[in-house]
Amino acid sequence: MAENEEQKASKVQRVSRRNKEAIEAEKYVNTVRKKRKLRKGRKKQSIFRNFFRFCLTVVFIGAFAFISKMPQWYLDENLFTVANSTSVEILNNKIVKSPKILSVLRTIDVPNVPVYLAKTDAIEKELKTLPPIKDVYVRRYAFPARLQILVSEREPVLTVAPDVKVPPVAAFTSDGVLIGREFLPLGKEFKTTKVLSYGNKGDDYTKWDAAKIKEIQNIVEYVETFSKETVEYIDYRNPNDVYVKIKTVNIRLGKIDEGVYDRIKRIPSILPQVKLVDSKVKYLDLSWEKVNYLKLE
Repeated sequence: MAENEEQKASKVQRVSRRNKEAIEAEKYVNTVRKKRKLRKGRKKQSIFRNFFRFCLTVVFIGAFAFISKMPQWYLDENLFTVANSTSVEILNNKIVKSPKILSVLRTIDVPNVPVYLAKTDAIEKELKTLPPIKDVYVRRYAFPARLQILVSEREPVLTVAPDVKVPPVAAFTSDGVLIGREFLPLGKEFKTTKVLSYGNKGDDYTKWDAAKIKEIQNIVEYVETFSKETVEYIDYRNPNDVYVKIKTVNIRLGKIDEGVYDRIKRIPSILPQVKLVDSKVKYLDLSWEKVNYLKLE
C-alpha cells in the first residue's frame, strides 16, 4: 500500500513538473513570438520612416530647385539702363546725382545668377572712381531681386570761382580731393567757403593738395575767431597778395607766410576803429609786419 501511494505521489509530481515545463515552454514561445512580432513592427516603422524621409527630401530638393529658378531671384537685365527703376535704390548721394551714378554703372554687366550669388565688387570699384564718393556699400535683396546702393561721400569745404559773382567752377573736400564742375552746384546743406582763383600757372588750384586746403581752412578759422564774423570769401587770385572778406571790411593779408596768423590776431584791436570811420573803407591792410592801416576808397 505504502509503495503504491509513493508511486502515485511520484507520478503526480512528474506530471506536475511536466505541466509546469510545458507552461513555461509555452510562455517562452509566446514571448519569442511577441518579440519577433515587435521586431517586425519596428522594422516596418523604420522602413516607413526612411521612405517618408526620402519622399520629403525629394520634395524639398524639387521645391528648392523650383524656387531657385524663380525670376524673383534674378536681377533685371536693364537694371542700370532704365530710369526710376524699382530694382535699384541709391541712398545718401547728395553730391553725385542718381542719374550720374546709373550712367557710370551702365558699363557693368548685370550678373545672370541669383541675387544672393551676385558679386558687387565691380559696382563698388566703378563708383569709387567718382571723386566725391569715398566709399560704397551694396546690399542685395530678393522677392523681388533688387540692389540697395549706399554711398558715402566726401565732405566739401571749399568752392572755387574766378569772381565773386560767378558760380563755383570746382570744389575741394576736406581731404584735398578736387570736385569738378559736373558735380556742381552743391546743395544748400553744404557749408563751404568761397575761394577766388583764376587757376593760372602761378595759382593753379587743380594742383592744390590736402595741406593747401587745410592751410586755407586754418586762415578762415583764425579770421572768424578774431573778428567774430563769418568769412564771405577769400581772394586768392594773387597768391602773394591774399584778401579775406568779412561783413564789416575786406582784409588784406598779403603773402601767406609764417607771420600771417600773428597779423590776423590784430583784428580785434582794429576792427572797432573800422566801424567808426565815416568814409567807405576799401580794405584793412594787415600785410605789414608791424604797421596796420585802412585804405579808403
